[in-house]
Amino acid sequence: MQEPKLEVRHVSKSFRRGSAGTVQVLQDLSLEVANLEFLVLLGPSGCGKSSLLRIIDGLIPCDTGSIYLNGKDVTGQAGHGRGMVFQTFDLFPWRTALGNVEFGLEVKGVPTAERLEISRHYVNLVGLSGFEDALPHELSGGMQQRVGIARAFAIRPEVLLMDEPFGSLDVQTRDILQDELLRIWEQEQKTVVFVTHSIEEAIYLADRIILFSPLPARIERIIHVPFGRPRREEMKTEQAFLSLRREIWEILKKGLRV
Repeated sequence: MQEPKLEVRHVSKSFRRGSAGTVQVLQDLSLEVANLEFLVLLGPSGCGKSSLLRIIDGLIPCDTGSIYLNGKDVTGQAGHGRGMVFQTFDLFPWRTALGNVEFGLEVKGVPTAERLEISRHYVNLVGLSGFEDALPHELSGGMQQRVGIARAFAIRPEVLLMDEPFGSLDVQTRDILQDELLRIWEQEQKTVVFVTHSIEEAIYLADRIILFSPLPARIERIIHVPFGRPRREEMKTEQAFLSLRREIWEILKKGLRV
């Protein structure tokens, strides 16, 4: 049996939330991600999905548990084979699109000529050829998120972590970027862990969907998405797609607090 690309082993996390005291967000949570898998984490708002992603990336510590990449313990070590795309664009406003894509490579000490070659490749890959010198405020929201995706791919992570990257975009732009992401993912051959609140988006992108319960997060169900690849926009109106969407909604609805 092939070793998992990424493992989350018995991770727990609590936060202090003012007068509410300590809130348990994650409790003894474990999961595995296969090499080149597109795994989607889906659950109600505030259930700990983003916290888990940040723990995986080493941006925040877990209280207990470990993160393994290729069988090696990388708990609390930022980066180290992982790259993050955030919901907010988080671009440096004084840097051009190309300059933003270069940033992670600069931090890694990649020589200038190599850095430019890699950055230009990924700017072109996300469809921003001709906008290399544009500043963030000169780009639309969708274009800014393309820069964020290119920046994450440019450091060539083994695992790409995406925290609801299309959540703030309009529906049309979101649909376009879903297709663009799948195209780039299939070309670049990356393992992806993707957070979303959208059932439709989860089904369209994922190989597997992890359904989370409300706090403290636990794995409610694991859904193996039965549709082949490549995915096409028209599948979203097919009966099998709509039936799976309804099934997932019924599972999530039982755990929602209203």
